[in-house]
Amino acid sequence: MKEILKEPALARYDFVYLGDTARAPYGNRSSEVICNWTRESVERLFQDGCELVILACFTASAVALQRLQQEWLPKHWPNKRILGVLIPLAEEAAHISRFGRVGILGTRATVQSGALETELKKQRADLQIFAQAAPLLVPLVEEGWLNRPETKKIIRYYLRPLKQKHIDILLLACTHYPLLYKEIAAAAGKQTQVVHPGKIVAKKLVEYLARHPEIETRLRKEGVRRFLTTDRVEDFERLGSKFLGEKVKAGVVI
Repeated sequence: MKEILKEPALARYDFVYLGDTARAPYGNRSSEVICNWTRESVERLFQDGCELVILACFTASAVALQRLQQEWLPKHWPNKRILGVLIPLAEEAAHISRFGRVGILGTRATVQSGALETELKKQRADLQIFAQAAPLLVPLVEEGWLNRPETKKIIRYYLRPLKQKHIDILLLACTHYPLLYKEIAAAAGKQTQVVHPGKIVAKKLVEYLARHPEIETRLRKEGVRRFLTTDRVEDFERLGSKFLGEKVKAGVVI
């Protein structure tokens, strides 16, 4: 979200951010629950007037996106669109990987879905892909343990199997992980390029809007920013301010 809001080409557009703090994190939930919760959040944003929804959550993108696009959207909101974060990341990794050895660090649900691996293979069939679930990193980020020795030790633990595979690209397949970018990059080592997902998604969104004027022309362009949460405004504002690097004021939706 930070990189999208900071992208000059996107500054004129209105944005509504909905954080499902009442039920997050999604990473250890069942596929059915993830799909249902994601659909409810998207429905709320469409009802609010949004024409295009981006699932910033990697777990939701991996588990729910395709199902919503193919089964739910055509029946209920045929003129609106839902995008995810997997394809932009897969396209970038396939393009920049020198040796074709890609590591994925993600939640359990993202890793178990195999969705990112599928997208990577679509982009470049010769890639060798190695995935590692890192379920402890999200709660560490939310607790503010970003530069703690314990956190660095856990990161090294999760990266050890990937480093043993001699990966040259590491994908951070969770919205929380970029807050640990420096720690993860240090643990990954100089031979591994760590891809920052936010910057890639922002760039790809600009390109998508240029390709789809039928969507772009329907977007409101007053530069309005709204932040919504499903629970505990104070917690959302505290964590949201860390993600954006600026003070966030939010409202509650039920």
